Amino acid sequence: MQDAPNIFNTPLSGLSEVEWATRLAQISNINGYFKALGPEHFASFTEADPILLVTFETMQGIRALDEEAQPMGWEMVKALNWSHLGIVSNGDTWFRDDNVYAYFDSLVDDGFFEDFETVVFYGAGPCGYAAAAFSVAAPGSTVVCIQPQATLNPTIAGWDDRFTDARRLDFTSRYGYAPDMLDAAERAFVLYDPFVTLDAMHAALFTRPNVTKLPLRHMGETIQTHLMEMQLLYRLLARAGINKLSHASFAKLFRVRRDYPPYLRNLLARTDVEERNFLGQLLCQNVTSRMKAPKFARRLRDLQSALAS
Repeated sequence: MQDAPNIFNTPLSGLSEVEWATRLAQISNINGYFKALGPEHFASFTEADPILLVTFETMQGIRALDEEAQPMGWEMVKALNWSHLGIVSNGDTWFRDDNVYAYFDSLVDDGFFEDFETVVFYGAGPCGYAAAAFSVAAPGSTVVCIQPQATLNPTIAGWDDRFTDARRLDFTSRYGYAPDMLDAAERAFVLYDPFVTLDAMHAALFTRPNVTKLPLRHMGETIQTHLMEMQLLYRLLARAGINKLSHASFAKLFRVRRDYPPYLRNLLARTDVEERNFLGQLLCQNVTSRMKAPKFARRLRDLQSALAS
């Protein structure tokens, strides 16, 4: 394995979609390869250390979430010199494509995953579904998925009305039902907010002996974005790569939410919805004692007046 080149520090932002894909392919081919998987997907591989991070992302998500418009795994390439295999889709496809199946079949046939000491699969939402589903190609891997769907097969998950257009996709054939595909994994972690009902219902379908569920209360529907803003996501993946991620270790990492305004606002909103005014007052007192928070100061005055009367 060789060191990743400095070229991974090259920003890809500000390019058109075609220019972006072309430049990404050029960079990938320097220290690995780039492979089109039909018209809607491609794979980008970078070889470095014997820890492999396999990420599933959308082209639109990469360009929107990263300031440099780089695939998520490149951060791990730069910081930890990990190897990276990125599977990228054009839009939310849940990676239900014969070309993607054939690609993973070829990786299995070539013994690709056997060249690595550790393999970590990662994705969020539809990409989290794919991370779980395709992890079966690398037995003994670790899987980290945020808000994954178990399936969109209407006979199983007809209650999920968020992705009705995707019901036309086939979730009954190969690599289909994500929870079953986790049986070969050494361990898997499912992150979700239990107050987001449909996400919690999907998480329930992932109940398996090798699955650890990490509930992130009051984080809402954009958990991946929040973890990135709290600078937790890469730390979480780094621990997964060295077998140090657990319910307890994540709980310690997640303590940073106490200084994260979006979480605190969501928590305050929950006390309001449940009309727990005294608990809301305690929260506002705690927040205003530690940081400048005008909204919490105003709410504290209102709550104190309400409780006094």
